[in-house]
Order: sequence, then structure tokens, then C-alpha cells
Amino acid sequence: MALPRSHQAAYTPSEIEFLAGEEDIIIIPTHSMPKLQFISGSFGPFRPPLKAKVPLWLALMLKKHHMCNILSPEWLSVDNLKKMLNDEETVAEFSPLPFHYMEVSMMLLESASEDIPNSEQVRRYLKDLRETRQSKARAGLAVLDDRYLGMNNLSLMEINEIRPFFSRAFLEMRKLNAEESNNYSQPPA
Repeated sequence: MALPRSHQAAYTPSEIEFLAGEEDIIIIPTHSMPKLQFISGSFGPFRPPLKAKVPLWLALMLKKHHMCNILSPEWLSVDNLKKMLNDEETVAEFSPLPFHYMEVSMMLLESASEDIPNSEQVRRYLKDLRETRQSKARAGLAVLDDRYLGMNNLSLMEINEIRPFFSRAFLEMRKLNAEESNNYSQPPA
């Protein structure tokens, strides 16, 4: 796929989703299964009702074939999201969230919403949290200088969204400051 030059250094959303697929998640198998061998490793054996930790991609595949139930991550509950949203709105810095919180929540809500308690409320809080964080990111870019931009606790998707703008703006500011310092260092003619 041909991307604009400004986006070539950034990941595509599908690439970020692929990376997030490696996040570990807890499942409860509904069928007994032997150890599964993959290039990335071995998982199992699986015996219901014992919990098992697997990569998200495997959990989603097993869920699709009705072979497991997925336990929602602790941070993906209405109470935790409500607290995170409140922190995000009251604290100047970004709240610490899982690095792939957007992708993991999106994949779980798409493929396993019945395993997430109060999934519609969770969806709403995630939307509000995302909008609040985007607003903070825009405010942070407004105070951009040519040496440093401090935004801790951003997720990979959030970094990816601001990277093209930030990179271009950062280079332009550097050029302007270099020209300005050259103008001051040259004696008047």
C-alpha cells in the first residue's frame, strides 16, 4: 500500500493491532485440548475450568471456534475506566494505561463483547477516555519547542497518531531556530 511520505515512518493501525495481539490474556477453556505448538511457542494443555494465560491472538481464535471464554482484563471494567477517566480529567499528565489499551479493548469488544461485563458502558467510557487523551495530546503539542516534548504514558496508537505532525513540526522549528541563530551570529552589513 502506498502511504504519504509523512506517514511512512509510522505504523498502520493494522500493524499496531498485530503487535497488540501478543499481549497476554486469561482464558477459561470450554474443551480439553492438548498442548498447541506454534512458531511463537507452545500453549496448553487446556483443561476446563482451569484458567490459562495465552496471547490475545490465540484467545480470539479459540473464542471464534467456541473453545474458550475470555476473562476481561482488570483494567477493562466500568469501575476502573471510570476512575481512569476521572484521573485523566483532573490530572495534568497522562494516566498510566496499558501500552496497547486501545487495540486490546477494540479487539475484545469486537470479538468477545459477551465476555466483557457491561460492554456498552465500557465502550462509552473508552470513547470518553480516548477523547480526553486526544485533547490533552493536542494541548501538549501546542507548547511544542524544538528540543523536547514530554508526554509520558501514551499508548502506541496515540504516539502513532501524533508522530507525523510532531516530526514535521519539530523539523520546521529546528530549521527556524537554526536560521534565527545564524542571523544573530552574522555581523550587520
